[in-house]
Amino acid sequence: MSEWVNSEVKGNVGFITLTRTKALNALNLDMVRSLTQTLLVWKDDASIAAVAIRGSNKNGNFGAFCAGGDIRFFHQAALAGNPELEDFFTEEYALNYLIHTYPKPYIAFMDGIVMGGGMGISQGASHRLVTHQTRMAMPETNIGLFPDVGGGYFLSRCPGRIGEWLALTGEVIDGPTAVAWRLADAVVGSSQLEDAWRALSNLDFSRSDAISSWIAIYSIATKADSTSAIAKIDHYFSLESVAAIVNALERSSEVWEVGTVGALRKRSPLMLHVVLEQVRRGRKLTLADDLRMERDLVRHCFATVHLGRSGISSETVEGIRALAIDKDQSPRWSPARIEEVTGEMVEPFFASPWPAHAHPLAHLK
Repeated sequence: MSEWVNSEVKGNVGFITLTRTKALNALNLDMVRSLTQTLLVWKDDASIAAVAIRGSNKNGNFGAFCAGGDIRFFHQAALAGNPELEDFFTEEYALNYLIHTYPKPYIAFMDGIVMGGGMGISQGASHRLVTHQTRMAMPETNIGLFPDVGGGYFLSRCPGRIGEWLALTGEVIDGPTAVAWRLADAVVGSSQLEDAWRALSNLDFSRSDAISSWIAIYSIATKADSTSAIAKIDHYFSLESVAAIVNALERSSEVWEVGTVGALRKRSPLMLHVVLEQVRRGRKLTLADDLRMERDLVRHCFATVHLGRSGISSETVEGIRALAIDKDQSPRWSPARIEEVTGEMVEPFFASPWPAHAHPLAHLK
């Protein structure tokens, strides 16, 4: 069991609190294994009627759900050839699948930062609760990666082309916007989180409306403030390629377009092309097939054999170096420009390095 995952049972509810506060609850392999073990035990425990999960911060039991995966570990493991890097992604994606298919209510208190791997342990929840302090994103293109943990599946199921926009830009959205865009189910007042958490243990789960009635008590009516750009998102991000999107944005001098293309120009050009293809393929895939595709993609991200790159020369390791290791914010992407990326560079990312029967996630149905 991990020192950063606290679990306890009260009433008929299993409660999980992430406590790796100094790292904003970024997931490491121990945490993934602890979460998996706990959920599997509770899955078969007839006395457990529901599961709830939250992330603590230095000031209390809420405030930082999960900032993603431990990217410093990714960097170190890639340079050292540590096989635990492969284990991490295989086991994390299996955990994501377990949550999506969990046979009992799984309630995620998505307060504060909910990014990357934090989305992986919350998007599959039966009840996804956010607050006005929620800051949600899939920001992987910032580090030369792609929105994994099922991102191809759940982002592509947002309305219109919002999935492409979120995946390519890594834009941060708030709680009410997450509800409007089908990435959350209800907004709860931050001051009510503790009361709501405690009240769960007193619910009568023999009632079919136990959880919905509980949510109705603590949820608040809100209006999403970040949805005014939907028409523009659909217009630009429905275009056929990253180059077409960028070229169209650059023909406008309006504030939204200038800001959006500025963000895209900072991302890994190669991975932008991969990500657009990922989301569009994901729209037609089952969750299991999407996670298998993403497992293939992440292997190629750290060992891009078809480009003769791995370890320190990979886009992902370089992106992490610039953001979190050296912190110079000046990644040396290769290719350096969106216009230099070719289909021959992108297509091999989607070729599995394993035969179907030997795929690390072959057991997902």
